[in-house]
Amino acid sequence: FSLTSELKENRLVIATSGYVNNVGGEAIAVEFNRHFEKGVKEVVINLAGSRVVNSIGMSFLLEILEKLQEADGKLVFTNLDPAVDKMLTIMGIFNMAGKAADVDEALKSF
Repeated sequence: FSLTSELKENRLVIATSGYVNNVGGEAIAVEFNRHFEKGVKEVVINLAGSRVVNSIGMSFLLEILEKLQEADGKLVFTNLDPAVDKMLTIMGIFNMAGKAADVDEALKSF
């Protein structure tokens, strides 16, 4: 698992590569927290390089979403594999987070 991150107009964009399990989920959470502590409240998670998210990985994503909701922030997922999209939909995540086709579309949604 690996990830990259960048700030675009004080919005954090995290791009993942590999299986989002306990290791991947924790890496995303650590990167998110590093920026959240500095006041970043708008986050895009680009899952183009991740075709699978397991339950432990999902728990880390939910933790991020909860923190953002408490801070009146926003999370948008992009480039979702159909199976990941379906899982997030079934879990009701899109009632709390956004979904966009790509990063550019996600950044326009804030």
